[in-house]
Amino acid sequence: MALFCTSCGTALPAGARFCSSCGASVAATGYTSSRPTVRPHVGRVIAGVCIGLAQAYGWDVNTVRILTVIGFFFSGGIVAVAYIACWIGLPEEPFAAPGNYSQPPASQPPA
Repeated sequence: MALFCTSCGTALPAGARFCSSCGASVAATGYTSSRPTVRPHVGRVIAGVCIGLAQAYGWDVNTVRILTVIGFFFSGGIVAVAYIACWIGLPEEPFAAPGNYSQPPASQPPA
């Protein structure tokens, strides 16, 4: 697999950590998710599976939804089973409780 610098485009040998031309750090290959895969409460249409996968992997949610609908019709039920499995298997995003989370001041003993 060829490795290229994302800053200047120079071809690099496998295992390089820095670019030999510009000195930029070479990122590791593969996607690392910054969010956990959860089914959010906001923006869901049916169960939140498509938007959860889109947010976790950095995809466009509309593209995921279109591919899911196409997959429902042309996969022979495999996508439907996978969707239901994700509906059951992916946890819902926890609700954020309203309020102030700072510690209350220590009470003064009566004088």
